[in-house]
Amino acid sequence: MRQQISEILEKARGIQIICVGDLMLDRYVYGGVGRVSPEAPVPVLRKTSSTEVPGGAGNVARNLSALGLRTIMIGCVGDDEAGTQLTDLLEADPLISCRLVRTGNMPTVIKTRFIAGTQQLLRVDTEDDKPDLADASLEIGKLVDAAAKTASLIIVSDYAKGAINPAVFDACIKAARANDIPVLVDPKSKDFSIYAGASLIKPNASELAAASGLPTASDSDVDAALSAMANLLPDTRLVVTRAGKGMSWHESSTTFHMKGEARQVFDVSGAGDTSMAALAAAIAAGSVLKDAVALAIAASGIVVGKVGTATVSAEELHRALSAGEAPVSAGLLNRADIAELAVRWRASGLRVGFTNGCFDILHPGHLRVLRQARAQCDRLIVAINTDASVKRLKGESRPVNTEQDRAELLAGIAGVDAVTSFDEDTPAELIKAIQPDVLVKGGDYKADEIVGADTVRARGGEVVIVPLLEGRSTTGIIERSRS
Repeated sequence: MRQQISEILEKARGIQIICVGDLMLDRYVYGGVGRVSPEAPVPVLRKTSSTEVPGGAGNVARNLSALGLRTIMIGCVGDDEAGTQLTDLLEADPLISCRLVRTGNMPTVIKTRFIAGTQQLLRVDTEDDKPDLADASLEIGKLVDAAAKTASLIIVSDYAKGAINPAVFDACIKAARANDIPVLVDPKSKDFSIYAGASLIKPNASELAAASGLPTASDSDVDAALSAMANLLPDTRLVVTRAGKGMSWHESSTTFHMKGEARQVFDVSGAGDTSMAALAAAIAAGSVLKDAVALAIAASGIVVGKVGTATVSAEELHRALSAGEAPVSAGLLNRADIAELAVRWRASGLRVGFTNGCFDILHPGHLRVLRQARAQCDRLIVAINTDASVKRLKGESRPVNTEQDRAELLAGIAGVDAVTSFDEDTPAELIKAIQPDVLVKGGDYKADEIVGADTVRARGGEVVIVPLLEGRSTTGIIERSRS
């Protein structure tokens, strides 16, 4: 199965897909909580940074891009500053082509989340409950019709914000039939009959329960609910995402279940978008539904371990699915390449994290720092001292493991997205080149003692200190081994 999934990812690379749906701007305000407000029993969040990324259908497009597919993003945004910002964020991705309708009949939807560490404290939504999008719908329909001539699949991402109405959905179905391509729907309506004509519908368990009027707690419950919906939509395949229970699907009068691997969950924001993108990628590549579901489970299992509206790349999936082989990013990236990679990640709305060390002999203290660092960002860069640098700092007997060996070990750890090195005694110049959003350091440092802290804070970034496990250090391990 792992080999099949890797082959799917290779076949999907470069395929063009249409994503039409409700766009929104996801804004994240990060900080720390150290006290309760004297005005009311609520925590006081001391803001350290903020970031904005495309949400809703825009997050589906970002996930498709991360998997290597080209996406035509069709939808509407308000004629406002947030609409301009959202458009700019999407267009910064070279694999996303925006064909958006701007309208003065609605504000751009904004979801603002306030986060302390990895805990979401509050979400504030800015939107119009019943926008008048009649004129915009006509334009969206024309855009879909034109784009379908060069696309392999249409995704309809319905967040019930008004972009997916009967006129728009009908245009999607007509365009798909005219060009013999499938339509995949991520539904929000309780009435699935409005999606008649779709090739596949992907609700989550609660959406399936609302649509069918049946419970979805157990496998047998899901079997009954999917069967009921299959009777309503006999020509449509149904796939339901079930969080930690995996996914189930119904085709050819039979229900199938596939479990997911247990994962540490930090945030489920956008996990449905990730699974939809993975399903679409596999189906566009010609895969059977079983393999498409396996890819979707693998992708969504990774994304829930990230904070915020995140994506999963083909490289991350290759690494997660590799059976003990060296990950694709096991090689050391040079300074220019790692800086360029950080720029691409930030352009896609991703939060870039950085930590560094010799990492000469990996031990639980290192793993703790790496896990904590990964929880603070969407992409984590780990920088190691070169062999010459370690020797200057630690003495002639060090390092125990070579630079390349240390890089391969680190790259094989889940959550490490890239490894680079620095020959100087400190990573100050490297941090200036990468410009990370969050700098994580393990130890008993004070914030003003951390190299690079000023660089990170100057651009609104965050510095996080992770206390080391007592008695766990490379020097201590070496001394005990010699005694």
